[in-house]
Amino acid sequence: MADEQKNGAPDEHDEIDLHHETMELKVGPSHPATHGTVRIQLKLDGERIVWSEVEVGYLHRGFEKECESGLYYQAFPYTDRLNYVSPMINNVGYALAVEKLLGVEVPPRCQYLRTIASEVSRMSDHFTCLGACALELGAFTAFLYGVEARELVWDIHDEMCGARVTCNYVRIGGISADVGPEFRAFVHEKLAQIAKLKKDFEDLLLSNPIFIERMENTGLLAKEKLIALGVTGPLLRAAGVPYDVRRAQPYLVYDKLDWDVPIGERGDNMDRFLIRINELNQSTRIIEQCVDQLPDGPVDINDPHVRLAGKGRVYNKMEELIAQFKLVTEGPKPPVGEVYQAVEGGNGELGFYVVSDGSGSPYKLRARSPSFSNTAALTPMIQGQMLADVIPTFDMINMIGGECDR
Repeated sequence: MADEQKNGAPDEHDEIDLHHETMELKVGPSHPATHGTVRIQLKLDGERIVWSEVEVGYLHRGFEKECESGLYYQAFPYTDRLNYVSPMINNVGYALAVEKLLGVEVPPRCQYLRTIASEVSRMSDHFTCLGACALELGAFTAFLYGVEARELVWDIHDEMCGARVTCNYVRIGGISADVGPEFRAFVHEKLAQIAKLKKDFEDLLLSNPIFIERMENTGLLAKEKLIALGVTGPLLRAAGVPYDVRRAQPYLVYDKLDWDVPIGERGDNMDRFLIRINELNQSTRIIEQCVDQLPDGPVDINDPHVRLAGKGRVYNKMEELIAQFKLVTEGPKPPVGEVYQAVEGGNGELGFYVVSDGSGSPYKLRARSPSFSNTAALTPMIQGQMLADVIPTFDMINMIGGECDR
């Protein structure tokens, strides 16, 4: 025994410290627990996180420089791929920024259809986020309910523009196509089906004690810290701050409609979950009002120097043909200046800063993507938490790689 103690071996009365060193763990950039391309470095004391660092930039595609290399109207397919879960909101935000530069306003019917498109995309975004959260916490059946509801949402996408994901729907000065007379009944039918699935999804999860325990009191962060980090959207509203771009800086027809801004109290993952559930209800209210109030009239401005003229006019009028040729080859030419236009994206304030030098291409285009700011809050949210709490916290941040990295 003396020889064992001399060689450093413990005797039966010694206590063995199994956690005298922290364990380093790297999650991602491709990992089943992260539904986004991101790398999370962790140091663990047992299962408790004592240090973390979040690394983004694995999906960088040069969105801003791509937009600057083409004409103004050629950027819409790129905006689709920012937040590819809610593409129409990206379309709308960029179009509003360029229209502000040009000093034009689209007709009322177009504004209502753009509002419908934005809220349909918001519902798609929230169902994806909530369904993925359910799946990654082991609730596969709830995930299927969320995906089925999202498919019905995409049916409305399809009815509006003929596409389900990357829609390329909005145009500078209008939209790609009008809707038919059956659109109102179609939307009401789909929304009724979505409401049933959402109730099943909600009831299934909120009656499950395991899901509740995984979500409550995890990922907590004070609203002062969230504001300091530039966090917006459902994360900020879950902490009790009623900031919503649609109310703070109204655009389209949001100020003409009856809807509420849900807010939480504690700012934990459960509050974030409930905020998104309630925002699905508000989006339904907004869409129903819009389809019921949808006015008659054109969906494009009547200016061939901004919006491509219809083929009938191009084929029959030389002036229209010349304007179309100039627009296609040179693009619209806003006056020299700069603008910033913000819209409420699925994850918070989505803004476009555009600088014009008078040519047909943006001199400078910068996107203020909410996922980038929101992901900065992940480290303080998980500091001191358990390893298992990383999953629901990251889910509720809803980091979209294309929007975060651009």
